Amino acid sequence: MPILSTKGAISAQGYGFASPALDATFGIFALGNVTATRNKYTFASCLSCAATSSSANSAFGSAAGNSTRGIFAIGQTCGSVRVATRNKYTYACNTNGTATASSANSAQGEATGNSTRGIFALGFTTVASTTRDKYTYACDTNGSATASSVASNLGAATGNSTRGIFQLANSTTTRNKYTYACDANAVATAASATSTGGSATGNCTRGIFAIGSQTTTRNKYTYACDTSTATGVGAASAVSFRGAATGNSTRGIFALGATGSPCAAPSTARNKYTYACDTSTASGVAVSSAVSTGGAAASNGISGVNL
Repeated sequence: MPILSTKGAISAQGYGFASPALDATFGIFALGNVTATRNKYTFASCLSCAATSSSANSAFGSAAGNSTRGIFAIGQTCGSVRVATRNKYTYACNTNGTATASSANSAQGEATGNSTRGIFALGFTTVASTTRDKYTYACDTNGSATASSVASNLGAATGNSTRGIFQLANSTTTRNKYTYACDANAVATAASATSTGGSATGNCTRGIFAIGSQTTTRNKYTYACDTSTATGVGAASAVSFRGAATGNSTRGIFALGATGSPCAAPSTARNKYTYACDTSTASGVAVSSAVSTGGAAASNGISGVNL
């Protein structure tokens, strides 16, 4: 099997794991909850510290990025005020700057992408919508992307270098597969249960989707065969929804968001999901610096190349 060369270094994507020299080392978590607070979570040490704040209070945002930057859609700034504002977080210097705005004021969307572009499902504009934007990192431009098959709201997304899997939520099981090379959208294998307020992250072979909906259920989506299962997938440590997730090639960090049922409340809880053994734990995982709900997250890796 050939080795894929990327950015002048050797990647082991072809063998199903990441080159240690390229693998993501940290993730940036926007805590949401109508605050500007962000945390930086270091994967190797499982430690969390303060990160540069967003330009405005944020809730129900979304994020995608590559190895150098994360693009964060702010979502709601207060109450039900939705904005088109995005921020660019530069990992090397931990700075926050402006990014090109989305095509409409929106919140409760989801995003994923590859090394060159992020696909942002806008979620709720004036109603739950099918609109998506394509954000090109090299020139910080925003353009249109192929719409989802049905309206999307409070969904989740992750993928690899060739495709993104979008859990459309809106209290449905519907998922879409977005193929980056041709900007094509197709129906993907459905979730095991109706979803709202989920989160997702993964590596080059699989995506782990938290269903949300105040459950502990997660699904494993295998990209090569477009299959999804809840069997043998490590559940969350508490019933939850409106969380956020990111990770590297070996683990995903899930901020649970609002926990509890029937009355959910923002929480500081995070879980670590280990892909190799499909296990999840809250033990030894640094909690967020403040309670979180409706957050967003991105890491300094590239989906499908070193994740």
